[in-house]
Formats: sequence, C-alpha cells, structure tokens
Amino acid sequence: MKKIVIMGAAGRDFHNFNVLFRDNKEVEVVAFTAAQIPYIENRVYPPELAGRRYPEGIPILSEKRLGEIFKEHRIDEIVFSYSDVSNQYVMEKAEMVLGMGADFRLLGTRETMLESKVPVVAICAVRTGCGKSQTTRRVAKILKGMGMRVVVVRHPMPYGYLKEQAVQRFEKLEDMVEQKCTIEEMEEYEPHINNGFVVYAGVDYERILREAEKEADIILWDGGNNDLPFFKPDVHITVTDPLRSGHELTYYPGRINLLLADIVVINKVDTAVYEDVLTLRKNIAKLNPDASVIEAASPIFVNGWERINGKKVLVVEDGPTLTHGGMKFGAGVVAAKRFRASEIIDPRDYTEGKVREMYERYPDIGPILPAVGYGEEQIRDLEKTINRVPAELVLIATPVDLTRLIKINKEMLKVDYELEEIGKPDLEDLLESSIERMKKG
Repeated sequence: MKKIVIMGAAGRDFHNFNVLFRDNKEVEVVAFTAAQIPYIENRVYPPELAGRRYPEGIPILSEKRLGEIFKEHRIDEIVFSYSDVSNQYVMEKAEMVLGMGADFRLLGTRETMLESKVPVVAICAVRTGCGKSQTTRRVAKILKGMGMRVVVVRHPMPYGYLKEQAVQRFEKLEDMVEQKCTIEEMEEYEPHINNGFVVYAGVDYERILREAEKEADIILWDGGNNDLPFFKPDVHITVTDPLRSGHELTYYPGRINLLLADIVVINKVDTAVYEDVLTLRKNIAKLNPDASVIEAASPIFVNGWERINGKKVLVVEDGPTLTHGGMKFGAGVVAAKRFRASEIIDPRDYTEGKVREMYERYPDIGPILPAVGYGEEQIRDLEKTINRVPAELVLIATPVDLTRLIKINKEMLKVDYELEEIGKPDLEDLLESSIERMKKG
C-alpha cells in the first residue's frame, strides 16, 4: 500500500483527501502537514471526516516535521496541496521531496473539481489580495438582479474543530459567532450576509455542494488565496493585480487560474502605473488570448473622510492580503494618503503577544496592522495593540466590523471598497451572455 503525506494549510489539502484518497484502498494517508496559517497544526483530521479506513483520524503536523515523518514511515509520495506560493517555492519543495526519495505530486482539475447540478460561476485570482472579495460581491448582485437565487460557497478556512465545521451555513451575523469564526472568516462571510446572501463553507465540499444546490439557481464560488475552484465552473472569472504585475506568471496556482479564465478582471487600474497595466495585458494575451478582459477600479468610500486631514492615524488592513499575499498596502493606506493624514503610525513598537509573533513571521509587512485573529488570544492581542498605538484616529479597512469583536479606545473610521468596471463590455454584459448560453444548453 502506497504511503502518502498531504502538504497543506487547512483547506485544499482536506478537499484533495476527501475527493481522491478517503476511500482509496491502494493508499494510506499517514499525515497532513500544515504551513502558511498559524496555529493549525497539532490537530487531528477526525475519523468522522476521514472515514472508516481511519478509525483514529489522521494527524495534522507542522510541515517542519516532514523529514521526520518521512523517515519514520518510509513515505512513497507527497502531495502538494496549498496555494499562493511562488513557482520557485513549489520547485524547492519538490526537490526536497525528490531528494528524500519520494514522488512529488500536484493534482489536476479533472481529479479535484466536483460537478454541480446547477450552474457555477467561480471567482478566482492570480494572487491573494487582487480583489476577489469585491468582485464576488459585484457578481452576486448582478446575478441577483437577473432574478436568480444565488448561494455563495466560500473556499475553506476550517481553523477550529473540524468535526463541527464539516458543513457550515451562514445566513445571519449571529451564525458566525455561534460557529466561532476567526476574523479572516468574518472578513469574507460578513459582507455577503449583509447583502442578503447565504454563505456555505466548511470541510467536506461534496456535502456542502449538495446542500447549496437545494436552495440555489446558481452557485457562486468565492475562491481563497489564488487557489483553483473545487467545483467545475460554467464561468471562470480570474482577478489580476497590476500593482504586482508579473506575479500572474510566477505564482502557483494563480497562473493556472489565468489559463482557465473565461473572463479576466484587471483590478486597481486607478492606483496602478499605466505601464504595469500594459504589461499585465500583454501577459494575459500571451497566456489566454481567448479570454474577455475587463479593466476595473476599487474606489474607496469613507463616511467622515474630512476627519482624516492632519491626523496621526493607525491603519488596520485586511489580514491575508498583507501576510501571505505580500502586499505592502491596502485601502486604508490609500485613504490615509488621499485624505491627507499627517502621519501613518508604525504599530510594530506597540504589539502584544500573538500579534508580535505575526510580525516576526512576516517581517516585510511594514508600518500597517493586519486584522489578524486566528483565535481568541490573537484577537485580544489585536485589541491591546490597537489601543496601545498613540494614534488620533484608526482607519479600519477590513470588511469585518471589528467593533463587534473588540473595544477600541480611540476615534475610528471605516474604509470600504467595491469593484467598479471601466468601459464596456462590463461584468453584467458578459454574465448575461454567459447565462443565455447556459440556458440554450
């Protein structure tokens, strides 16, 4: 029997196991290894999800222990199953595994995409932080305006008790509290809920898909990182970022999303250098000349913007965009500069506990604060850090309402952002024509 380890980050790894290995009698999955997301190792993929072949479940161990696991169990194959890493990084992992004597495997879309009984529109990206969230919100509203019942299925973020997170359904904000969501989860679910959409997420995406189909005319796949869809899409939309022009060629599996795209959105053209937009267009044309290309902006909205002028501000940005997404700024920094804050205060001298550890893990973040919150302790340390920073004003540019989770002892303003297409055809035009083609068969 072939012995396998699945390298992951609490998402794609579990999906790959469920789809390909759970009932496969020719392989034994010895362990999952965890990377990229803090505090997700030293758990067990429970027997209720792992199936009858794994009565004690499957251990989830730190990726740093891969060599130790290999020696102890004489592993035959290692399956790489996480996203938003450079092609160089993937090859380095492959060389490490091959050097141990095992096979290194990447799984294709044919093996891992589930077939839906209702149409699927997928929103993906070439990197974390390109603007999937606002694109998904825009597409959801367009489809709803066409009279369709839209259900959003979000890429997994199961960082808690996996057995309880197998199939999650969110219709009210209270559902997120009851199911103990992290800040990262709330950043993605909350805007959809506020817009009147049901959101599914969890661990077992076959079961999730079948539940979502019961209440949907169309399913909207809301991707995470730059991962590929778990469901086979009828329309594949990929968001790109001219602020990181060139990354669409060199990050895994974002380049694959670009190759598969029916529609490519070039976002942030309002804040990008024109030459970078042109470079991105050339790269898109080279890789996927048949895709429809839309340019778009992500304008910011600040109610009370005039209060920023002359103030010393702390900027709190969307977490993953700054951490493994590698962006140096987000909508909060744009607002601070546009509305003439006198200073953006560096929070790194005021960090507490788990937030300090986060900066050590991602030392290139710079003088802004990611809205991290992968557990109660980190949320509390985020609160302490914000309250210690000697700012006159806090600019909160994460989609989640942080005031529901923490108490902030200073004046604050919310920075919102949405997708705004430029020119024609726009997303509505292209989606209407796609839906018509689907109806005709």
